[in-house]
Amino acid sequence: MWYVYILRSIEFPDQEYVGATEDLKRRLPEHNAGKSSHTAKFKPWKLIWYCAFPDKHKALAFEAYLKSHSGRAFTKKRLSQGALPLLPDHRIQPVAQRDDLILHRDQL
Repeated sequence: MWYVYILRSIEFPDQEYVGATEDLKRRLPEHNAGKSSHTAKFKPWKLIWYCAFPDKHKALAFEAYLKSHSGRAFTKKRLSQGALPLLPDHRIQPVAQRDDLILHRDQL
């Protein structure tokens, strides 16, 4: 299972980061430890949204879309502030594998 995720800086709430990973529980602490040059300047980060995909290629394609101009507009309208209830910190749950896109917002 692969994940596309959105982080928001705690100290700079206007800063968001979109990424993809196979291990989301490992990746968030790496961002907060400054191991990514793209996110080190605005740490600490909190996870505000994630989505599970059945394979790497679908996840990377959706990550690329979210980083595009229209994807940023989609994120702002549908996935960020006020659009969805935000995920509580550190409540990542595994999602059963399926053949289609899986949207998961935890136990809201």
